[in-house]
Amino acid sequence: MSNAVCIGAQWGDEGKGRIVDRLSEQADVVVRFHGGNNAGHTVVVDGVTTILHLVPSGVLHKDKLCVIGPGCVIDPEVLLQEMEMLSARGLLDLGAGAGGPRLVIADQAHVILPFHKRVDKAREAAKGTRKIGTTGRGIGPAYEDKAARRGLRVHDLVEPDRVAEFVRHGVMYANSVLEALDGEVYRGEELEHMIARLREQGQKLKPCVDDAGARIAEAHAAGKRVLFEGAQGALLDLDHGTYPFVTSSNCLAAHASVGSGVGPNLLGRVLAVLKAYSTRVGEGPFPTELTDAQGEALRQKGGEFGATTGRPRRTGWLDLVALKYAVRINGVTDLAITKLDVLAGFGDIKVATAYDVDGVRLKNFPHDVRTLNKVVPVYQTFPGFDGVPERIASLDDLPPAARRYLGFVQESLGVRLSIVGVGPGRGQELVLNDVLA
Repeated sequence: MSNAVCIGAQWGDEGKGRIVDRLSEQADVVVRFHGGNNAGHTVVVDGVTTILHLVPSGVLHKDKLCVIGPGCVIDPEVLLQEMEMLSARGLLDLGAGAGGPRLVIADQAHVILPFHKRVDKAREAAKGTRKIGTTGRGIGPAYEDKAARRGLRVHDLVEPDRVAEFVRHGVMYANSVLEALDGEVYRGEELEHMIARLREQGQKLKPCVDDAGARIAEAHAAGKRVLFEGAQGALLDLDHGTYPFVTSSNCLAAHASVGSGVGPNLLGRVLAVLKAYSTRVGEGPFPTELTDAQGEALRQKGGEFGATTGRPRRTGWLDLVALKYAVRINGVTDLAITKLDVLAGFGDIKVATAYDVDGVRLKNFPHDVRTLNKVVPVYQTFPGFDGVPERIASLDDLPPAARRYLGFVQESLGVRLSIVGVGPGRGQELVLNDVLA
């Protein structure tokens, strides 16, 4: 039995949720291995849209085990709201049931506390024009506390006696930061209310808390297929993205091992999801960005507004320089190209094939954002296409120009094309290769 990792190859929002939903038909276990509720994975089934921030996208298939791994940071209030929404729709049984809950929350995962969110927003406001573009969900400060070894883990959250100690210690540090930023500090009644609320949330989550890595390893040993679901995208990775305009966790395929609690030999194939064009939310370099009417038309037709924040996404042409970098650092074996239909009717289509800086051709994607802000993309132009069907049974159903475009991208990146998406709904994708085979 084969496993697979699904990651984003751009700046997030590539359509990973709908791809994971489709692949979950073949998987038995679906694992979120990093990040928090700054992710927004959108799945459309029979016209009903579901946006998931923490629960793996495989939850829409009722017989799958869904795991939130130890590499994640969890806002208990957001997670409980998501679980209750899924329960109300008959998609998640909050009771243990005969086989235990099918949502497993890693006991090692760290908890996003209310003061993390307050610190996050205060810092971003203080940066002014130097802001990063954070979602304000407290993701960064929670990972900071994790690295500083003062974080609250889920196994602490479910023990009422431990919550007060951790929270009071954490608030002392948070208040010092908030005071320096002229933010609102925590005092008396508000602090006690936070502790009481967290204790209540911990008890509600307790039936789902378990050793995530052990559960995944047991499933694999029993011949089950495991699908590891990434969030954000390769170019937002903390170490390898466009630093400092990155997220606070590692988004690469290799981190699926660390963030799930299993060895790297379990990971299997690596599927990179990319749009047929490029988008980015928030601040940071974006070499192929379209800031004109065509960029706005692409935003409107593609519905390019953040699932988590509602912010309009920046739009631009496909960037093969960045994608080749993403393929290399993730060890990509398969491609899933989404939103091909959005390009229909746009006339000529451009693809960035190289970067120039001060008249010099760069050999690789630059790590320094100062250099990246200066690059001039070298474009190759392709004829546009119309009439992309809502569903396709083979690549032959696509216009010839669309097939040539896909073929060029695949050949340039040097890995096999396994999935093509022509719409947002389940079934609006063509699967050319079984990634979990």
